[in-house]
Amino acid sequence: MANDDAAVLASVGPRLRALRKQRGITLTRLSGTTGISVSTLSRLESGERKPNLELLLPLARAYAVPLDELVGAPPVGDPRVRLKPIRRADMTIVPLTQSPGGLQAFKMVIPAARSTPDPRTHEGYEWLYVLSGRLRLVLAERDLVLKAGEAAEFDTRLPHWFGSTGEAPVEVLSLFGPQSERVHVRAKPREK
Repeated sequence: MANDDAAVLASVGPRLRALRKQRGITLTRLSGTTGISVSTLSRLESGERKPNLELLLPLARAYAVPLDELVGAPPVGDPRVRLKPIRRADMTIVPLTQSPGGLQAFKMVIPAARSTPDPRTHEGYEWLYVLSGRLRLVLAERDLVLKAGEAAEFDTRLPHWFGSTGEAPVEVLSLFGPQSERVHVRAKPREK
């Protein structure tokens, strides 16, 4: 058993380095996020420093991954993903991606009462897919209604707002990414 523990501890450094490289984060940036010195982070990654909870917890938070993933804990056998819904104003938002930055996926439940447009702009690109209900999308000068099974994509620098048509709640999948990162839907052309 002691040999197994040593092997797990020895694998933490390479796992940390791979995760940081995969995310494109520098040691300096990670140090600023976690409060752990660059030299300590470097020694952790090279295996010169043994990992402990005091170091691993801020790293797990910074990478937005479970501690189990950092240490390579064996799977627990339960494949369910434990999602944590967020209440924002009147909507329920369920983050479906765990890593910050890049493309983000959300499931949103928008109540019928959210039906008064309040267009906003921000950097990014969004793709919406209606799971159930009817989604009202105000995009610049356009006012559209999408039903279940329909999708829309747009540059979020355009004034936009989406909500219910006022009839019933609407459930939506949203993919949001940085500017110029677009989702491309490939569909079989309609037969004529």
